[in-house]
Amino acid sequence: MSAITGIFNILATPFTPDGEVDSNSLRHLVDFQLALGAYGLTILGVLGEAAKLSVYERTHVMQTVVEQVNGRVPIVVGTSHPDTATCVRLSKSALEGGATGVMVALPPLNEPSEAQIFAYYEELAAHVKGTIVVQDYPKVNNVTLSAAVIARIANEIPTARHLKLEDPPLMEKVRAIRAQTEHIAIFGGLGGMFLLEELHAGTGGTMTGFAFTEVLVAVYQAYSSGDMVRATEIFDQYLPLIRYENQPEINLTIRKELLYRRGAMAHAGLRVPFRPIDRGTHDEITWVLQRVGITDPTQIITF
Repeated sequence: MSAITGIFNILATPFTPDGEVDSNSLRHLVDFQLALGAYGLTILGVLGEAAKLSVYERTHVMQTVVEQVNGRVPIVVGTSHPDTATCVRLSKSALEGGATGVMVALPPLNEPSEAQIFAYYEELAAHVKGTIVVQDYPKVNNVTLSAAVIARIANEIPTARHLKLEDPPLMEKVRAIRAQTEHIAIFGGLGGMFLLEELHAGTGGTMTGFAFTEVLVAVYQAYSSGDMVRATEIFDQYLPLIRYENQPEINLTIRKELLYRRGAMAHAGLRVPFRPIDRGTHDEITWVLQRVGITDPTQIITF
C-alpha cells in the first residue's frame, strides 16, 4: 500500500532545561531511533507533546526531523488541531516539506454522527493531497470512531487508508474493521503493550514511543518471518518493561527518563503541564531494567 509499515517510533520532543525545543537532542534522537531499526518515525503525536507547542515550533520540529532523516525512512507528521484550517495548513506544509503522510485525529466535537465524522475526513482529503493516517484515540478527543465508519473512510477515501488505533479492546476492533474492509493498514499503539496480539489480529505494525524500539522491531521481524515462538519469547521477556513504562499519567515522564538514560537526549524534561516522577519511581525503573536483563541501557539490544 505504501512505505508506511512495520515499527514506527513516535518520537519524543526533547526540551532544554528552560523548556525550549532542544534541536541538537532532536537530531541525535532521530539518529538513535534509526540505529535501533525503526522502520519510520511518527512525530508530533500526543506523546510528542504537540499540543504544548506553538505552530511555529511544530513546523520547526518537522523541518528538523525531515532534514535529519534525509530520506532514510518514511516520516508521518501529526497535524491534528482544533481549528480545521490550521490542520490543513500544517498538513500541506508537512507533505510539501517531505513527510510521507500526516496523522490526524478528529477535533473534539459534541457526539458527532458518523456522517459528520466521514465528512471531516472527506473534506480534509479534498484539501490535502497526500497520505492521511486516521488517528483513533478517544482518550484525547473524546470521539469514538466505529469500525463501520473507519471502514467507510478506507473504502471511499483512497488517501485515508491508514489507521492509528488506540481504542481498546484493540484486537476486537481490528477484527471488526478487517471484517468490513481490506483497504486499510492498521497500526497499534498504547506503548506496545499488545503488539504481539495486534499483529496476530491483523495489524501491519505499530506506532508507539517505547524507549527500546529494537525490542519491538525484533518481535515484528520474528512474527513476520513466521517464527511465532521466537516472537513470543522476545515479547514476553520485555513485557514487564513495556508495561511499566506505559503507566497512565506518567508514561511519557518515564519514557523520557529511559531515553535520557540511554543517551538519546541531553535532558529528560517535559514541557508543563506534566506529572513528575518521584525518587521511588526512579529506583523502580532501575529495578525493572534489571529484571528484564538490561544492565547498560546505553547499549543496543541485539537478537
